[in-house]
Amino acid sequence: MTDLADLAAADLLDGYRARRLSPVEVAEAVIRRIEASEPRLAAMYAFDPDGARAAARESERRWKAGAALPLDGVPVTIKENIASKGVPIPLGTAARDCVPSPVDAPPAARLREAGAVILGKTTMPDFGMLSSGLSSFHPLTRNPWDTRLNPGGSSAGAGAAAAAGYGPLHLGTDIGGSIRLPASWCGIVGLKPSLGRVPIDPPYYGRAAGPMTRSVHDTALLMRELSKPDWRDSMSLPPQDIDWLALDRDVKGLRLGLWLDAGFGLPVDPEVRAAIEAAARKFETAGARVEPIASFVTREMLDGLDAFWRLRSWLDISAMPAERRAKVLPYILRWAEGGRDLTGEQTYRGMSQMMAMREAAVRACQPFDFVLSPTAPCVAYRAELAGPTNDPARPLEHIGFTVAFNMSEQPAASINAGYTRAGLPIGLQIAGRRFDDLGVLQLARAWERLREPQRDWPLVA
Repeated sequence: MTDLADLAAADLLDGYRARRLSPVEVAEAVIRRIEASEPRLAAMYAFDPDGARAAARESERRWKAGAALPLDGVPVTIKENIASKGVPIPLGTAARDCVPSPVDAPPAARLREAGAVILGKTTMPDFGMLSSGLSSFHPLTRNPWDTRLNPGGSSAGAGAAAAAGYGPLHLGTDIGGSIRLPASWCGIVGLKPSLGRVPIDPPYYGRAAGPMTRSVHDTALLMRELSKPDWRDSMSLPPQDIDWLALDRDVKGLRLGLWLDAGFGLPVDPEVRAAIEAAARKFETAGARVEPIASFVTREMLDGLDAFWRLRSWLDISAMPAERRAKVLPYILRWAEGGRDLTGEQTYRGMSQMMAMREAAVRACQPFDFVLSPTAPCVAYRAELAGPTNDPARPLEHIGFTVAFNMSEQPAASINAGYTRAGLPIGLQIAGRRFDDLGVLQLARAWERLREPQRDWPLVA
């Protein structure tokens, strides 16, 4: 019998509706899973089992009264940098004051309004600036598939929690790959929506909040709630009447681009390339047209973006008192110091590369309905490392396939494509045209049906 902690959100809602399952029993099962796994994974921050139990009891009352909400009784976690009322937001670093947030940010508010049972927050690295679970504030977060390895980041805890079965729904954020990279390395589904599709506060260039789950259907359930409007996001899209659960789509006749060379950075691991090429062949067999797409991101674009991000971070860090600055993760401090001496001209030219990347991505993808690529050029790496290169002079060598879609505002998802010989997940990225979030989920759902049977989820205790 499937453990209640491993049931999909859709199955939980069906079970509650039929009175076969109880939100209280499900909450207890997920709490047991977290308590058993956390000593090794360290994916949670501000874990609140008593609050979850109280929310589950309220949910059970609503189900019995026939007044259930859209996600009533479904367990969920929220990434630490998404404000939730009463919980401090350290941003993964020991250098910040831990002041409780007075309000819910829009994504947390939507989850609470939908009746979800919030288990707590999930971990992230310092300032969200690593593809890693390494933090000066949180314990080191590890990958459930192999706890010697990294879950990715910056939505590190969310990726690990989803793979380990800390309930079905998890919420991350992504500004250069921070949802999709841990999704790839933890074998889950991660969607970076179009910019503004999910209102968030504060908004920023390329920054998106999105679901991290074990299935496309659960991702769609979460998007149905997260995409509701909120005036606080000045970059949000106008509300649209999207049938998020209309996931069935025939791939026959679709024109798919196959992007296998990021144009810079780490070379694509042979096992990763083979898995993505195999996925492309399956889409071809199903009737899609697959054509190679040339690299459109350049070293100049990435270096410009890196310079801008370094200066932005250095301005924040240098404004701290010396005793607080000393608590920042040393890797992050060394990286940010690279922005200290940048001139105004260098910073402007760096920021201009964000627009160059945006234009190049939209132009390259326009001939295609969707673009397939690796999510990352490599698979999960040692848990103690800050990134695949572990070099603050070369920190972004692994985000070539992901970051352009942040700058271009295009929706992109990572979904498991297969496994290495060592049993590690390999992510397939599916990117769509701007605002076609539903189309990305439809193609991801088609891939769920085309791919080989998946391995059992890892149990960590």
